[in-house]
Amino acid sequence: MATFDISKVLDKSLITVNLQATDKEAAISELTDLLVQNGAVVDKKAFVEDVIAREAEGMTGLGQGVAIPHGKSKAVKTTSLAIGISQHMIPWESLDGEPINTIILFAVRDQDADTLHIKLLQKVAILLADDEFIEELHKVKTKEEVLTLFERDPGEE
Repeated sequence: MATFDISKVLDKSLITVNLQATDKEAAISELTDLLVQNGAVVDKKAFVEDVIAREAEGMTGLGQGVAIPHGKSKAVKTTSLAIGISQHMIPWESLDGEPINTIILFAVRDQDADTLHIKLLQKVAILLADDEFIEELHKVKTKEEVLTLFERDPGEE
């Protein structure tokens, strides 16, 4: 089975390594700005509301400083990922009870909810299951380094 090509949903314009937000809602809003500028999201307010509503259904903080909020929304034109890395910790409900500094925001078109969304979640989950990947993710300094890390095939050593 061919691995999912993450470059279809992620490019440098959707990555920030200097996230300014200090709380969850501001972080989601800041990353949504990247999605709007990129053209992936057409209605910021509606998308942020959909993500916040999804957050209320269950925690998206995975632990180890990483959260994966996501929104399936009519406001999404193109299913995409936005990645934000903060130089400070952000309070977030997470499995280990610790704050986070890395956010992988999933923006999913309603039509892709059952197909592309699952492949995308699977790819990211495989990457995040690797402690070495998480360690490297916390060391990245540039958008290029983030992109290279995410484009890595999870099977590679």
